[in-house]
Amino acid sequence: MYLSKIKKSLATRFGFFLLLVFLFWLKTIAVYLIDFRLGVSGFYQYAVLLINPIATTILLFSTALYVKRTTPAYLLLFLVYIANTALLLFNVIYYREFTDFMTINVIFGYSSVSEGLTTSSFALLKPQDLIMIIDIVIILLGFATRIIKFDSHPIPTKQAAAVTSFALFFLIFNITLGEIGRPQLLTRTFDRNYLVKYLGIDTFTLYDGLKTAKNNQVRSEATSSDLNTILQFTKKHYAKANSSMFGIAKGRNVIVIHLESFEQFLINYKLNGKEVTPFLNSLYNSKSTYSFSNFFNQVGQGKTSDAENMLETSTYGLPQGSLFSSLGTDNTFEGAPAILSQRSGYSSAVFHGNKGSFWNRNNVYKNLGYQNFFDASYFNTNANNLTEYGLKDKLLFHDSVKYLERLQQPFYAKFITVSNHFPYDLDKQNTSFKAANTGDSSVDNYFVTAHYLDQAVKEFFDYLKNSGLYNNSMIIIYGDHYGISNSRNLKLASLLGKSSSTWNDFDNLQMQRVPFMIHIPGIQNGGIQKQYGGEIDVLPTLLHLLGISSKRYIQFGTDLFSSNHDQVVAFRNENFTTPKYSVINGVIYDNSTGIQITHPSSSLAAKIKKDSEKVNTELSLSDTLNNKNLLRFYVPKGFTPVNPKDYNYKDSFGQISKIQKLLGNKSTSLWSKNGNKSTISDYVSDAPELKTTDNNSKDVSSAIESTKNSSSIDTSSDSSTSK
Repeated sequence: MYLSKIKKSLATRFGFFLLLVFLFWLKTIAVYLIDFRLGVSGFYQYAVLLINPIATTILLFSTALYVKRTTPAYLLLFLVYIANTALLLFNVIYYREFTDFMTINVIFGYSSVSEGLTTSSFALLKPQDLIMIIDIVIILLGFATRIIKFDSHPIPTKQAAAVTSFALFFLIFNITLGEIGRPQLLTRTFDRNYLVKYLGIDTFTLYDGLKTAKNNQVRSEATSSDLNTILQFTKKHYAKANSSMFGIAKGRNVIVIHLESFEQFLINYKLNGKEVTPFLNSLYNSKSTYSFSNFFNQVGQGKTSDAENMLETSTYGLPQGSLFSSLGTDNTFEGAPAILSQRSGYSSAVFHGNKGSFWNRNNVYKNLGYQNFFDASYFNTNANNLTEYGLKDKLLFHDSVKYLERLQQPFYAKFITVSNHFPYDLDKQNTSFKAANTGDSSVDNYFVTAHYLDQAVKEFFDYLKNSGLYNNSMIIIYGDHYGISNSRNLKLASLLGKSSSTWNDFDNLQMQRVPFMIHIPGIQNGGIQKQYGGEIDVLPTLLHLLGISSKRYIQFGTDLFSSNHDQVVAFRNENFTTPKYSVINGVIYDNSTGIQITHPSSSLAAKIKKDSEKVNTELSLSDTLNNKNLLRFYVPKGFTPVNPKDYNYKDSFGQISKIQKLLGNKSTSLWSKNGNKSTISDYVSDAPELKTTDNNSKDVSSAIESTKNSSSIDTSSDSSTSK
């Protein structure tokens, strides 16, 4: 009897509609409880969680009720169901890697990321994800067996409107419950976890879309007067350079080595009695290196691209999505490559073994003023030479030499490594380090790929010494962001001498430390620096070491060596840390003990309030600057706005070779200083691929031949390089 009623119901359009609403509600709740860590507690929050998918699900699905024709009506409803399922699944995958939810900027900027991805997303899939698709298969079988039948009778418009009205009413009811549970939920947007917990994935996505549209409108209405508050803040916040450090690296080449997903705890760490990163340890402890033990990554959803943005511009990434992907194509920047070129005649280049479109770099780098970008197209990308995210690190460094040696000195060159990237897979021919044994393969193999990266950096340093570049260079090494996510830190805890049962938010924050080393050959007064700082502070520090004042530029960081350096380190979620205490979601922790301070003194409470207001102001002003593209209205003294049309990365090797030829005896490239001979023979690597699939000499000869055969010279690029 009951079964027959169900079958009869499924033979109607409205019955099919209700079935899909129920199935989507069911799998959404399953995902909430299994995959997302929403911090749900108490009867009220669980009750809101159970009802939050209902309103938007009914609202979205009800669009098909207005279609009168049978096949289009069923098709539309089923396609909306599949699309909503896809959004849910993508959020699950994204959450596993970023512990966050996909925003509109992330969704629309996805293509710039996805082009550089291969199978790493599949590593994030789990057997339980079958919940997402098994119902779709069942529905299709229902149609095939005619258990679900097409109903030719359309839904009356009044009934469809009633369903939509109910959905809107229920949505308002849901928002009201959310506001009761978390006042100012929508106006302050405390955390995307709160939005999903109280309102659901669909409502969060809709809200984020409306907010993004509003931001775009604000951007179009921006004027130069919007800069006034920002200029007042950055001028007041500026930290005067330490006179004993100012200009100590003046005129040197600057080589930046970007350590992918590399955390500070790896430095000096031993696994099973063996150093994971022996070479980086030696640099860290060298008197020729200024090493920072309290240096934090400050990235948001943009992760690697956020780290690059802070390094190059001393402005923060966005609260949602990647600045590079969502705004980088059109934004005006005052980046390190342009500043160094215009103030001190530096040439510039980036070396990265992935596609140029990854994180939209092929557009952003032009706006930053990078004269050359050597992406995957400049390297041998035989499958044997690649990891998940591009060229293996040993090959990246080795195969970049043929380009590096032709850059005019002084140069600003950045190397972006990729081998130490989730899911930390490395082929057996390159694994010489024994993995950990925590039961989580990504945690276990993290040490293996970190060791490989360490070897790659050592080989590159050896080349710098053999070729003569070393003594005339300043090498900056930094970790871009965390490697082990908060959800996996519990597996890591035992290896760090901690208990997973007592691991808390304070421990997660401490894991945001990443290495930052400034290695200057010849100095002997280096050592481990204790001051607190973050990626936002790199650019002003770098400029001052090179003898260039940063005062005229809009920068939110301060010189790490200055006596006035601001040691309040802001995180993208508005948490922050200082030398004495950390504030996480409003909870205060004593850094020396890791214990929560439940009853702060009046003086400490006042200090925390002041620091919190400063952090919020700083992040807000940076967001305003970037979202409104306000730097288009500001031209510092002696700075020429970058014209991205001056740069063409399709023939970077040809361009630098032509410049070298035009300069003749005045060329300062390593190639020219070496008697017009290559220094590739100075590079010694044990990369097994060099004996099999990677033919470096062939790549060089073909590039040289291409240069010889070119009959025209791009004078705009030449002039931009010789500034």
